[in-house]
Amino acid sequence: MTSPKKPRSLRITLLRSLVGYPERQHQAARGLGLRKIRSSVVRPDTPETRGLVNKIVHLVKVDVVEPS
Repeated sequence: MTSPKKPRSLRITLLRSLVGYPERQHQAARGLGLRKIRSSVVRPDTPETRGLVNKIVHLVKVDVVEPS
């Protein structure tokens, strides 16, 4: 019997300042829970999360966290 798969997670780290970027990108970072430079959050790997990350991919670093 196989156990149900746990969904992967993404560790998202804000690397660059949001100053000078459009308000939509500020909102995307806030929506992910990123507030300060070098702050990190772990979010589930869903299409919604990926969409927000794609809007600010030039400002963040994304690592895949495998379930343990």
